[in-house]
Amino acid sequence: MAGKQYSVSAVEGELVENSMPWIRFKTAVDGRKLRLRTPKASFLNRVKDASKGVGDALFLSEVDLQVLALALEQKETRYYPVIVTDDYSIQNVANQIGVDFASLATFGIRFRLQWIRYCPACYRKYPSDYKHQRCQICGTKLKRKPLRKTPVKG
Repeated sequence: MAGKQYSVSAVEGELVENSMPWIRFKTAVDGRKLRLRTPKASFLNRVKDASKGVGDALFLSEVDLQVLALALEQKETRYYPVIVTDDYSIQNVANQIGVDFASLATFGIRFRLQWIRYCPACYRKYPSDYKHQRCQICGTKLKRKPLRKTPVKG
């Protein structure tokens, strides 16, 4: 890939040691083709707020949030970051914060979704960041569905 490439060091912790992705990551870092950065807390907080706003907060790891925060920080320092991922929650939040993304094996998202959680048995609705997995009324496992769809510009 042309251009500078950045990531967060916590990505290594999500890779299985001695696997092909781990070897590629280590080789890129050791060869200085991939630079590791830590995003500022203010950008991390903004990304967390954006992920709550669209309802993906419970579906993103801390590493996912750091990658998004680093991209947002790069964007605001006049770079044009592109997050390469097939993770729809990352794409959804990236679109929300105005950061470009590219898919590898999927077509990527066509709509930015704002999620709501609900009980499929009694139909009670919960906010997207509701932390429990079960309905407080009937005990059924909660599901999520889109509340709003906004077309992705691209």
